[in-house]
Amino acid sequence: MNNFRIKKGDTVKVIAGKDRGKTGKVLKSLFSRDRILVEGVNEYTKHVRPRTSNEKGQMIKVPRSLHVSNVQLLCPSCARPVRVSVERKGKEKIRLCKRCKAHI
Repeated sequence: MNNFRIKKGDTVKVIAGKDRGKTGKVLKSLFSRDRILVEGVNEYTKHVRPRTSNEKGQMIKVPRSLHVSNVQLLCPSCARPVRVSVERKGKEKIRLCKRCKAHI
């Protein structure tokens, strides 16, 4: 796949899985595995042992990656989940909303 149309900083909506319907900002793109990390989505609890004798053990929330096919980009102009097309203008690539044809 590796033709990512979703980048770090984009707002996406989850369309499949246990967090279906949630929206969040993309924190990181893992190109080699076709996965992304989304803020506040697909979080799991991790138990952390105390490192020193005076420290307490705790449970922390850790975000796990989602496959890129399980999310859709939210268009900033029409505010709906959309498919993305890529258009070339010389050497520059421009992402476009398939619904309203606006630049993303």
